[in-house]
Amino acid sequence: MRDDAVGNKAGRGALFILSHASATAIAERPPFAIRVAFRANLFHQSLVPDNLASKMTPEEIQAPGWFKRAVSMPRESRSITVEGCPIHYLRWGDISKPGLLLVHGSGAHAHWWDFIAPYFTDHNCVAALDLSGMGDSGYRQSYSSELFAREISSVCDDAGFKQDTIIVGHSFGGFVTLKTGLIYGEKLKGVVLVDAPVRPPDYEWERDPKYSPIQPKKIYPDLQTALSRFRLVPAQPCEHKFIMDYLARHSLAQVEGGWSWKFDDALFKSFRMGQTSEDLSNLACRVGVIYGENSQLFSQDIVDYMFKVLDRSVPFVAIPEANHHLFLDQPLAFISALRAVLAEWRHSKPQRDRTRVSHD
Repeated sequence: MRDDAVGNKAGRGALFILSHASATAIAERPPFAIRVAFRANLFHQSLVPDNLASKMTPEEIQAPGWFKRAVSMPRESRSITVEGCPIHYLRWGDISKPGLLLVHGSGAHAHWWDFIAPYFTDHNCVAALDLSGMGDSGYRQSYSSELFAREISSVCDDAGFKQDTIIVGHSFGGFVTLKTGLIYGEKLKGVVLVDAPVRPPDYEWERDPKYSPIQPKKIYPDLQTALSRFRLVPAQPCEHKFIMDYLARHSLAQVEGGWSWKFDDALFKSFRMGQTSEDLSNLACRVGVIYGENSQLFSQDIVDYMFKVLDRSVPFVAIPEANHHLFLDQPLAFISALRAVLAEWRHSKPQRDRTRVSHD
């Protein structure tokens, strides 16, 4: 692990570069045995784990040991109602420990974190939710950042999380996490934005409908056909086929006539992103940024802009050989990077000037 990587993409301040090789030795150990040294209520409840060994596909059987151990770790499947909509989430670990909530991207679901979450239960009780319109949560007539933030806050409350909670959001989930930090920041220790590019205020978010992050769904005649159609958005390669197969199987539901995706394909018809740049500059809680060094969404201009809005006390962590879906590309390096950020926060006081606001 390097902490002196000034000059690489962000080129300033608190930038860390972690490689897959440097993370492997740590992450290959069982989740509960890992230590990282770093200076700086009406609800349905059911206990998993599902008997994964009897359901493994050929791709999963060929998966490395760390992955199979992680997805086999016990977790709870829980559900609450937020503004009339059922919201499903998963929870790992000891509820007496500080909360860590993981938020997926658009069209994704809580199971994207199944092979990540168990590596954080030494220090945290970890939860991952399905935002409304995605995964195993219900659909709404319309969606908003404020509603998503309320879902996140409600899940934190139901999970027993207190004011030392940290929220980690990937991609679209990062923008929702940002809004949550702005509205409910007094309940949080900090937020980590994972390849969630905050653009300048003059950036036009509204696009032609045909370029929506979520496309109209199709019904496939059988499971294998549906699995073969699983794609990442934005498009990118992923060498870890065992991860792709695992995510695809949790993304599908049996419907009349065959199989289809769980997400609501009308989610973005009325949704508006809002001014994320203003939200970022007004955020009072601690912030961390992790991004893929090869991300097609996280350009040098984005890094420069976000660094300008924030300050030098905010860690910007670049994951080498990783695209936008960085914890699919380099899961062990991502685990190590996030652990380093969280470990530093456990042993330090906030350094940011919370009165500093920049809209430039």
